[in-house]
Amino acid sequence: LALVLRCTSISLIMPIFGYFSGNSSSIDLQLVDGPHRCAGRVEVLHAGQWGTVCDDGWDLKDAAVVCRQLGCGRAEAAPARARFGQGTGRIWLDDVACAGSEDALAQCRARPWGQSNCNHREDASVVCTGATNTSTVRLMGGPHRCAGRVEIFHNEQWGTVCDHGWDLRNAMVVCRQLGCGAAVSAPTRASFGRGMDPIWLNGVACIGRENALVECRARPWGNSGCTHEEDAGVVCAAVAEVRLVQGPNRCGGRVEVLHAGQWGTVCDDSWDLSDAAVVCRQLGCGAAVAAPGRARFGQGTERIWMDDVNCTGSEDNIAQCQALPWGQTNCHHGEDASVELGTP
Repeated sequence: LALVLRCTSISLIMPIFGYFSGNSSSIDLQLVDGPHRCAGRVEVLHAGQWGTVCDDGWDLKDAAVVCRQLGCGRAEAAPARARFGQGTGRIWLDDVACAGSEDALAQCRARPWGQSNCNHREDASVVCTGATNTSTVRLMGGPHRCAGRVEIFHNEQWGTVCDHGWDLRNAMVVCRQLGCGAAVSAPTRASFGRGMDPIWLNGVACIGRENALVECRARPWGNSGCTHEEDAGVVCAAVAEVRLVQGPNRCGGRVEVLHAGQWGTVCDDSWDLSDAAVVCRQLGCGAAVAAPGRARFGQGTERIWMDDVNCTGSEDNIAQCQALPWGQTNCHHGEDASVELGTP
C-alpha cells in the first residue's frame, strides 16, 4: 500500500512553534517597544533568534490570537507599518492568516519560516484591551475631571507622565480616552501641581488617532529621568450634549447624555441638586427644583453612560463634573436620574 503525502509551500498546516496541550506557551511570542506588555511590535522566537512578523494581511483576527496567547484580553487594534518601531532581526513570518479562534499564533496558517518579501517598515503590531483596561488614565488637580495633571494606573499604582515631547496630539488621545471632547491645550511644567507617585511614562509620542494613551509610543514604564516639576497636563473641551425626556416639558424629565454617538442615561447614585443645577444651566432652563432618582420619569432602554456624578454646581457642562469613566456603572435603569427644572 503506497502512501503519498503532498505538502504546500504556501501555508503551514502544522503549528509554527510546535504544539502545546492546554494553554500554549507565551515564551515564544512577545510584544516589544510598546508602552505595556500587552501592546507593541509582534516578535516570535525561532531557531533561537527573535524576529518580526510582516504586516501583509495582518488584521484583528491575527491580533486576537496574539492577545489570547499572552493573556492580554481582546484585540483593540492591529497596527501595521511598524507602529511601534522597526525590528532589527529576521522577519520570520509573512502572510499570517489566523481564523481568530486559535489559542496560539503557532496554530495559524502562514508562509514557511523566513520566507518573506517584506522589510522592517512593514513590521506588524498589536494593541490588546488588557493594556487599556489595566492602565486607566485620569486628570488630577484641575478644575474638573476633563482638565488636570495626567496620571496613569500601572502596576497597581497611579503615576504621572513626563512632559518631554508632550504636545496636543498626546492630549487629544487622553481627551478621547476619557470621553472629554476635543483637546484644548497640553500644559507642561506641572501646571496642575506636582504628583507624588512614580513617573510612569516619558517620551510619549502619539499620532493623535489612538483610543488610549497606552497605544502611543513611549519609553518603557518607569524609565523617565524626569522630576515631578515636569508633570504633563491636559485641558479638554469637556462638552457633552444633554436632554431631558418623558417629562412635562423640555426642562423636566429623565436625564440623557450623548456619548459615542449614542444616547444613554445617568445613574442616580449620589445624584443631587448640584448635579441638576448643571443640567439646568446647560439647557438654558431656570433653577433646579428637584433631582429625583429611581426613574421618576420612566426607565431608559439604552446604555447607562454616567455614574457617581459629583458636580460642584458651577460647571457649564455635565461632562465637566467628576464621575466614573463613561459606561462604568453598577446600576440598572430602575436607578435612572431625573431633573425637575424651572421654566426657561
